[in-house]
Amino acid sequence: MKVVYQTCCGVDVHKSFLVATIIKTTSGVQPSYQKKRFSTFNNSILEFKEWLLDNSCRDVCMESTGKYWVPVFNLLEDDINVTIANPKWVSAVKGNKDDTKDSRWIGDLFRMGLVPGSFVPSRKIRVLREFTRYRYKLISMRSSERNRFQNAFTVCNSTLDAVLSDMFGKSAAAIQNYLLDTDVVNPAYCASLLQRAAKKKSADVMAAVEGFKMSAEQKERVRIIQEHFSDINARVARLDAEINKLVSEYESQIALLCTIPGVDRNLAITIISEIGTDMSEFGSSKRLCRWAGLTPGNNESAGKKKSVRITRAGVYLKPALVQAAHAAVKSTKSVYFKSKYEHISKRRGKKRAIIAIARMILTAVFAMLKT
Repeated sequence: MKVVYQTCCGVDVHKSFLVATIIKTTSGVQPSYQKKRFSTFNNSILEFKEWLLDNSCRDVCMESTGKYWVPVFNLLEDDINVTIANPKWVSAVKGNKDDTKDSRWIGDLFRMGLVPGSFVPSRKIRVLREFTRYRYKLISMRSSERNRFQNAFTVCNSTLDAVLSDMFGKSAAAIQNYLLDTDVVNPAYCASLLQRAAKKKSADVMAAVEGFKMSAEQKERVRIIQEHFSDINARVARLDAEINKLVSEYESQIALLCTIPGVDRNLAITIISEIGTDMSEFGSSKRLCRWAGLTPGNNESAGKKKSVRITRAGVYLKPALVQAAHAAVKSTKSVYFKSKYEHISKRRGKKRAIIAIARMILTAVFAMLKT
């Protein structure tokens, strides 16, 4: 095999220390090894950087172990070419591994060009990604609080959610606050709190709250849930304001992505935070879709094809694209995705059809950002 990197370094990163092995190939194929251990404190990482530069080593490969690689990458990226490797490409054989052997194994594979690098966006995109991913977590938490709030009334013999479609609308909120503040429930008064079109359901609302019974302790728990829900809304609004500041330089790309059916501003920002705006990092739309986990797997042995399920990649990007796909197939402005979805779903089923539409959307994103 051909030696790709004459001088390189393999790094095995842990929480409190890292082990590095510099590999030099001066003549022929047989290399020389030089290993050293450093702590993960900043001053020690800078010593590691100086050690690399003193040995004329500007190509480093390290395994993406949790978040432990990030501080090392932050201090090396300006002067060193750092390749972040997926653990499945550099894992050593069990029973014959330790920290020194792992760093040497990573370096040997990297020296021969056998380690594909993971995509690491620019520092600005990484900061934006931290905000969008935190927003995603808060939205998920808010959905959980919605369900928890609704279930608190269900277990207390209230079927209000079966009558009113929005349990957080004005009519439902007024009735729920009344139920929390009173000990004796008057169904007629609950019906009088209904507004606009909900007044047509007054008889059903009276039947839904009839027999409602909630203890003082349960009411206190519901109030805590309400406060948490309001607090999450406030934090999401604060995050949105910060995100809008961070994406000010990407407004043209966001506006362009919003022209895709099913993609709104929040989804466009999420897409940019995950893949950036420089499509040369991926090279082709097929490689981008594979990175996002939207392509079938390739698992064949002895002439037999096994599971071709999509991979688990794209933990944050894939749900956003699937959400956009669901909106796109329902769009009345553009029927292209809808017709494609109906055509594929007849043959392959609805779930595979949605994944196919999500891949089409990501392909369109690649084409837009590339040009």
